[in-house]
Amino acid sequence: MPILTTFPLPASPAALQVPEESSSSSSSSAAAPFFLAFVTSPDPATGQSWCPDVRAAWPVLEAAFSAAEAPRLAVVEVGQKPEWKDLGNIYRTTWKVPCIPTVIRYEVVAGQTVETGRLAEGEILEKGRLEGLIRGV
Repeated sequence: MPILTTFPLPASPAALQVPEESSSSSSSSAAAPFFLAFVTSPDPATGQSWCPDVRAAWPVLEAAFSAAEAPRLAVVEVGQKPEWKDLGNIYRTTWKVPCIPTVIRYEVVAGQTVETGRLAEGEILEKGRLEGLIRGV
C-alpha cells in the first residue's frame, strides 16, 4: 500500500475511520489495521526532519510500509520544534503522543476504532518489534 503523506487527521482517535480492506482473496470485507506515524515537519532550511530520531526511523518505516502487501500508513506531521515542544499541542493531549517518532496501530474492534499497539523512538528501529506491530503480535 502507498504511504499517505497527506492525511486529514480527525479531531480524536475515536473519530478515526479505519478503511475497509478490499481483497479478492477474502469473501468478506474486513477492516484492515491502519497505522499513523507521527513525525516532525521538515525544517524549512534543510528539508530534513529537525529530529534525529525521525531521521533515523523514516527509512525503516518507508521500507516496512512501501511494499504492495503492506498495510496503510498515514503520516502526521507534528510541526516545527516550538510547536512540538508546546505541552498543550493536540498531538500530546488528544492523541497521547509524548515523543516522536511514534507509530500507532488502529483496528476496528466490536464496531469501535481502537489503538491496538504502538512503538516510539528507538523501538521503531528494532526490526522484530516493528514487524510484530505490523502483524499484530
